[in-house]
Amino acid sequence: MTNSFRKLFLGLAGATVLAATSTQAQINPGDLGGGNRLNTITTAVPFLMISPDARSGAMGDVGVATSPDAFSIHWNAAKLAFLEEKTGFSASYTPWLRNLVPDINLLYATFNYKLDKLQSFGLALKYFSLGDINFTDMNGTNIGRFNPNEFSIDGAYSRKLSDNFSVGIAMRYIYSNLAGGLDPNMQTTAGTGFAGDISAYYRKDIKLFKVPFEWSWGANISNIGNKIRYTQSGQANFIPANLRLGTGLKYDIDKYNAFSLFLEFNKLLVPTNPIYARDATGRFIYDNQNNLVVERGENPNDKSVIEGALSSFTDAPDGFKEELREINTSVGAEYLYNKMFAVRAGYFYEHPTKGGRQYVTFGAGVKFNSFQLHLSYLFPTFQLQRSPLENTLRFSLQFDLGAFKSNSNSSTPSGGSTPSQF
Repeated sequence: MTNSFRKLFLGLAGATVLAATSTQAQINPGDLGGGNRLNTITTAVPFLMISPDARSGAMGDVGVATSPDAFSIHWNAAKLAFLEEKTGFSASYTPWLRNLVPDINLLYATFNYKLDKLQSFGLALKYFSLGDINFTDMNGTNIGRFNPNEFSIDGAYSRKLSDNFSVGIAMRYIYSNLAGGLDPNMQTTAGTGFAGDISAYYRKDIKLFKVPFEWSWGANISNIGNKIRYTQSGQANFIPANLRLGTGLKYDIDKYNAFSLFLEFNKLLVPTNPIYARDATGRFIYDNQNNLVVERGENPNDKSVIEGALSSFTDAPDGFKEELREINTSVGAEYLYNKMFAVRAGYFYEHPTKGGRQYVTFGAGVKFNSFQLHLSYLFPTFQLQRSPLENTLRFSLQFDLGAFKSNSNSSTPSGGSTPSQF
């Protein structure tokens, strides 16, 4: 790998796992002690899984069951139907991997519109820039300058099926241009694809031990779409299809104070890397077609997108215990004062054998009439070495333009509580 590509691949690796282990684990699994074999799952376009907004980023990357806001398209499009405002805009900015390079950034912008008391739609743009890279040939001669970048464009629709329950769908166009065709030694091409999400959201007032709560749960199957290819003759890569499930409880302490707690699980719906056979000297064994021989597990290259998603629950080489390790857990908490000021904290856990992202997050938000500002900060709690994710900052702005009004019967959830977008 030439120096020109180091920054590029550090950015891609750091988007999903610890930078120094992610690109090696696929074909050279190590050992973390206690028999735990390192086997991270890698995909194309990992930027699709990066938390784009500061509110969820401050709560350990929870979002599927939180109260609806303008960033719901990423987390759970079904929540759009519960938005109170007729029209909204939002934008979020994240300087990414600043401990490694200074100019990798993630931008996210959304628009949402409430069609009537039951239906909403939204649009979203996510843009991931890996900064400027000087490409050189094998002799070190400069052959050009290029800005590797990726983006996705989303369209989403959500509809209430009852006062408490809604469903949503989203369609996504994906574009990933990592080399720009500048390297004469690599016949690279921009990767493109289409993907879809299907989601559901439920919220209702309940009582636990005679204490009133607002209970919510959400589910989202996201990024189900075609594989992406970066070279004309190379292997096509899975995109990060994902299952996200979560629940939450909100307690109104009094007229001015409220506290919410959320729990969320997510799992990639892509094949797990198998264990490849080695000879007595530790070298990989290849078959007659020059393919790696699988010793244990299943060859992901033989699977379609649907086969990969369905088998992702049973294909781990080390069995059920490894499947459990592939489930990431997030917990988040939010304190809200007078629907104007919020303080948040959270924790994200990924098993060390699956990348080892483990970090604490916190942040705050403030609302001025129709304008909201949110900030979040991340620092790791466990790392095999210094994490590229530490000190990650996110900044989000949101504009709500007028509450939706209808002459029909109110669609407020039972119990009388109004949807909270803050």
